[in-house]
Amino acid sequence: MLSTAPATTVPSPGGPPGDLDEILSRVIGSTVAPAAAAVDRDGAFPAEGVAALGRAGLLGLLSSPEAGGRGASLATAAHVIERLAGTCSSTAMVVLMHYAATAVVEAHGGEEVRRAVAQGRHLTTLAFSEAGSRSHFWAPLGTASAQGGELVRLDAEKSWVTAAGHADSYVWSSRPLAAEGPMTLWLVPGDAPGLTVRGAFDGFGLRGNASSPVTAEAVTVPRAAMLGADAQGMDIALATALPHFLVLNSAFCLGLCEALLEQAGAHLSRARLGHLDQTLADQAQVRDAYARLRTRADSARTFLADTLAALQTGREDAMLRVLQVKAVAAETAAEVADGVMRLCGGAAFRRGLGVERRFRDALAARVMAPTTQALYDFTGRASLGLPLFGGTA
Repeated sequence: MLSTAPATTVPSPGGPPGDLDEILSRVIGSTVAPAAAAVDRDGAFPAEGVAALGRAGLLGLLSSPEAGGRGASLATAAHVIERLAGTCSSTAMVVLMHYAATAVVEAHGGEEVRRAVAQGRHLTTLAFSEAGSRSHFWAPLGTASAQGGELVRLDAEKSWVTAAGHADSYVWSSRPLAAEGPMTLWLVPGDAPGLTVRGAFDGFGLRGNASSPVTAEAVTVPRAAMLGADAQGMDIALATALPHFLVLNSAFCLGLCEALLEQAGAHLSRARLGHLDQTLADQAQVRDAYARLRTRADSARTFLADTLAALQTGREDAMLRVLQVKAVAAETAAEVADGVMRLCGGAAFRRGLGVERRFRDALAARVMAPTTQALYDFTGRASLGLPLFGGTA
């Protein structure tokens, strides 16, 4: 859980763009970067880094000025996630999920929790995926049942919850309480009796993001914990959580790509072929391979920029771009990571260069719900005029 220490003063939303980078650079340099290797090695939740981001006002980045937040744009949040991902992917993923959940809380939560988030005192996250429906987050099996009066009982087996056991609240999905529809959303306190984190996360990558299963057994919340109307959870997710998650996940992938390309460039310019008295960068074949990876990453960046522009201007193809952008970026990150590993050879395979850590982290996005496969199906459905969630993905 986060410290309740007050956030430091954050410049107003109308401040110069450089103020955000200055704040972010300070937190990254003092706290996030020094801990990144240990977070990965030990599979440790980056509590100090997240708390430092909260004290700096960056957890309240998307909160409205009325609630005490910065009121920043999605593009600004994407910039923050990209920079964090290039330094510590686990920290970036925790903040990414916090921002996606914040979008729902800001739109439908109560004033008290909105102010706590805005002040950097409250870490929230999404709890959508379930053991029974796996990555099909749009089909929750968890239930909500009236307990008389104004109380509701929640039961579910959530399969992947980032910051499990560390978040102050979960934006939680269930089947509707009474109305007809696919799902309802709730704000569930992280310390609610009946919530159990089922074991520590021990993953191939993103080792510190604490993405563990969470079980709810007779968890009781007030009916007022409902976010939006009963059975309207899917509409809320599509309007708030999903666009934030997909766009920010794309920025996350780009942050990894940039870090990998920077590490590769430095290695290729430094490593020498003694018998030829040349660096690896002097080899035409190496430059060709590096250029292809650079171009691939730049193409994904252009796609992300276009997606943000489509959302900002309300373009007709905005939702299509949102459905496409994570698939584009996730596959790009995997390709760039693999290419950099090949280019740098044995030096990249060892831990010292830092490539292998980012290689492992880069493979997560393509299997994170909604997966690349599901997004391609959604894109096909949207392009062909079919219902988005008809049938299976």
